[in-house]
Amino acid sequence: MRARKRRDIGWYCLFVLPLVVVFTIIVIIPFIIGIVYSFFKWDGLPINPKIFVGFSNYAKLFTDTRFMTSALHTLIFTIVAVVLINVIGLIFALVVTGKLKTRNVARTMLFMPYLIGGLILGYIWKFILGEGFKMIGENLHLENFFFNWLTDKHFALVALIVVATWQMAGYIMIIYITGIQGIPDDVIEAAQVDGAGFWQTLFKIKFPLIMPSFTICLFMTLSNCFKIFDTNLSLTNGGPNNATEMFAMNIYNEIFKLNNYGYGQAKAILFFIVVACITLVQVTITKKKEVTM
Repeated sequence: MRARKRRDIGWYCLFVLPLVVVFTIIVIIPFIIGIVYSFFKWDGLPINPKIFVGFSNYAKLFTDTRFMTSALHTLIFTIVAVVLINVIGLIFALVVTGKLKTRNVARTMLFMPYLIGGLILGYIWKFILGEGFKMIGENLHLENFFFNWLTDKHFALVALIVVATWQMAGYIMIIYITGIQGIPDDVIEAAQVDGAGFWQTLFKIKFPLIMPSFTICLFMTLSNCFKIFDTNLSLTNGGPNNATEMFAMNIYNEIFKLNNYGYGQAKAILFFIVVACITLVQVTITKKKEVTM
């Protein structure tokens, strides 16, 4: 029995080993190298020397006005987008798990935006919110609302939230659908027999039982919104006047446009710590609220 168990463990390790090797080479080793580079002043060119500056790069972060502004933009974007994505995704899930006759078609149509890559999605919406809105405003004389949103520093951030919500809501809907369909029918029937209405069933029965789905959806939307880059690049490119420059884009610009490789790595490490702490707190809180059947 023990020999068989050891043999099974050996097979498990054999199949997991390639994944561990790839993950170590692609993620772990570059991450460690990035931490080391964050203590140096370097422009990223191998022919130029690396100057050790210790924690100076990290101290400089808190006096970097542009970096702090991008952090504020990211925080505002993330809070609003996470709420909208989860609320709309949950509403979609409740609708398509109901008695809607075209629910299968609706699921497909609502999920399709997620299949479009972030770069392509950004360019599509760039035309819609730019030239498209401007044309509608001029023809309908509604220039106060239908204008090029991407040239206004306030509406450009709103545009980014709209596009991110449009893309992610359908995917989050699928996770909520899985949670709703996992609720036993006899639990819902028992609540209805006891006289529970739609809203009571929703808030007292369904919501507590799909809390694991909430945990997953909040984690995914928080991490994805904090890390948004491709849509940010193609839709607004951080403009106008850096009004929509997010965390990831600020780091990209620091490293590849300003050639401050060491300082950019310090930003990336701080970014990782912030996202890891926030998502860890979120998972810990929502996990405690999960209900076991």
